[in-house]
Amino acid sequence: MIADPSLRGAQGLFLLFKQGHRPDRNAIRDFAACKANASISHDPLEQTALHLASSDGESVEKSNGVLNADTLTKHVWMELLRDGMSFELSGLAPGEGLLLPRADFVFDFSAPPEPSDFEVLRLAPGHHLAGGERALPVAKGLLGLACDLVDHFAELEGVLWPPSSSAIGHQFFESVVTAWFEGGPFPALGLTAFRETTDGALQTEGLSFWIDQELRIEPPLSLDKVSATRIGVRLVNQLVLVGGIDTSERVVAPDGTRLVLRTSRNGQFVRVWRE
Repeated sequence: MIADPSLRGAQGLFLLFKQGHRPDRNAIRDFAACKANASISHDPLEQTALHLASSDGESVEKSNGVLNADTLTKHVWMELLRDGMSFELSGLAPGEGLLLPRADFVFDFSAPPEPSDFEVLRLAPGHHLAGGERALPVAKGLLGLACDLVDHFAELEGVLWPPSSSAIGHQFFESVVTAWFEGGPFPALGLTAFRETTDGALQTEGLSFWIDQELRIEPPLSLDKVSATRIGVRLVNQLVLVGGIDTSERVVAPDGTRLVLRTSRNGQFVRVWRE
């Protein structure tokens, strides 16, 4: 299994399991049985029957357990239902595994995940949600189901979130997403990330998934990266709450100074200066 460079733009998210611990269909059935808000809405292999020849030549039918050799070369998937929305979980054992996408940012990982350390499943909105992947209820349903899986499987080490090209450790992911669902701040570190641009600005990655805009903290405000990141986290939360801006606004920074927020000419960035 090699790293896949095409993480950005991928639908859904990726679940990282320890090598040798990728779950199969029975493990997902056990998971659904333990969760009141999750269920299995479709299993394409449920009706698959395998006919084997016994030692006396009689035909023996086996189902829901043994998969034939052709199936093992394909991705095995199931559809899960949560909050009235369906999500596809693919890459299940013993079918063919998925490639490990490359992550540019890490949270609660000491280093970017290596293909030799993990096996990957992909969780994505179902076909009936096509085109609505970025709608807040759908995104929250996806993240909530991912939290349920992280809580259930001890071997699930973390997730890869494509919009910000981020690998997020399981404890950090579950804590920040759960806190957000319970009324806390948006997980700006994880569901977005921050990078330094060539001209010294501090710019988000992945905020456009939520509001169609990225945040850009301009020099000299961006020169102190710790302070600028703290400001960025606060502003990302505010921008997600209001859905972005299309004009100029003024806000107060954590240190009490006033900041100017202004959209770029193309509308794709929210630029920030100290007033």
